[in-house]
Amino acid sequence: MQTAERISSHDVSDHVIYQRHLVAYHAAAPLIGGSVLEVGCGEGYGIAILAPHATRYMAIDKYQTHLPAQATNLPHVSFKQLSVPPLPFDDNSFDAAVSFQVIEHIENDRMFVKEIYRVLKPGGLLVLSTPNISMSLTRNPWHVREYTPQQLQNLLSTFFEQVDMQGVFGNDKVMEYYQKNKASVKRFTRFDVFNLQYRLPRQLLQIPYDILNRLNRRLLLKSNQPLVSNIDQKDYHIAPANATCFDLFAIARKKML
Repeated sequence: MQTAERISSHDVSDHVIYQRHLVAYHAAAPLIGGSVLEVGCGEGYGIAILAPHATRYMAIDKYQTHLPAQATNLPHVSFKQLSVPPLPFDDNSFDAAVSFQVIEHIENDRMFVKEIYRVLKPGGLLVLSTPNISMSLTRNPWHVREYTPQQLQNLLSTFFEQVDMQGVFGNDKVMEYYQKNKASVKRFTRFDVFNLQYRLPRQLLQIPYDILNRLNRRLLLKSNQPLVSNIDQKDYHIAPANATCFDLFAIARKKML
């Protein structure tokens, strides 16, 4: 399934967000090791970054994924198609888990976190990213909810003994793109005079949102080609989370026995 919500490494209009998502993978790479679970691998573009740090790598996703060659050539990498939660793995199965841009899609987020906690070994690490609600330009009907830093901190702390709440920030180039995107989105949403985006059931809005979101990204690309093309991972950085980070980047550790 390919929608504007499912970021592609091949669609140039996704380039800015794709580069932002790669930041989480590169930041997680030195933190993980041993047996690793990725919950929600998408098209698998992050596996080649993380798998070399693991002795076993299990990637799962709701949709069938054809893993890239860099991943299929690694014998310790495997893939399962399944919906979560729950997770079909034994207690204390993994040394680390990563889940990027997934939890906002999960109806029962508490059960989602509880299940990841369960399958982690004592001392195991969860690295998780999700959009920061204060930087969202409009309602995303594909998301069940979005979080503030404190809300995500509270949720993870319900189960994990240590939670470090970081965020993904952008430099001036990224912020210029963000402001242009904000202005473009405003041109679309000015027609929503009855504020229907927040009043209608989100399922009714998903397809219209997806069409307009993809159109908006392509218009931004057409009118800002040099800016879009020149943004890469180096234009993002991770620092303690606040209201101006694009994504929340949480590092949570399970208690040792």
